Amino acid sequence: MFTIQDVSRRSGLSEPTVRYYEQVGLIGPIRRDESSGHRRYDDADLHTLESLACLRATGVGIEDMRVYEANRARGRAAAAEQRDLLLRHAERIEAEIAAQHVRLEYLRAKAALWEARDRRDAAAEAAAVERTMEVVTRLEVVR
Repeated sequence: MFTIQDVSRRSGLSEPTVRYYEQVGLIGPIRRDESSGHRRYDDADLHTLESLACLRATGVGIEDMRVYEANRARGRAAAAEQRDLLLRHAERIEAEIAAQHVRLEYLRAKAALWEARDRRDAAAEAAAVERTMEVVTRLEVVR
């Protein structure tokens, strides 16, 4: 059996988050020590919390965590739903990564512009302005 401090440390979730996940029904009900009333977690609870911590780290919200846990309990019967839920979040992250790449390109293009200005290289400055304007068009889309 584990204490809340144990599962917090092992899962990476804060103690208030662990309590909240119990309150909203993502885990539990959690057994209590008869003498102290303190929560006592078993291996299955810890495994669930570790899984939820991973989902949280990828930006999965409470409702989708709830669906994920319900599907996990259903096992193979919910395999397609689990796959679709996870792929939907993978696509969201891919879109976020693509947006970050555009932001990075913008910063590099602007740095190149200022580098060219610092060197007083008119040709490089003109090329950097052109590149910056091309990236700005894509940057407006991802805002």
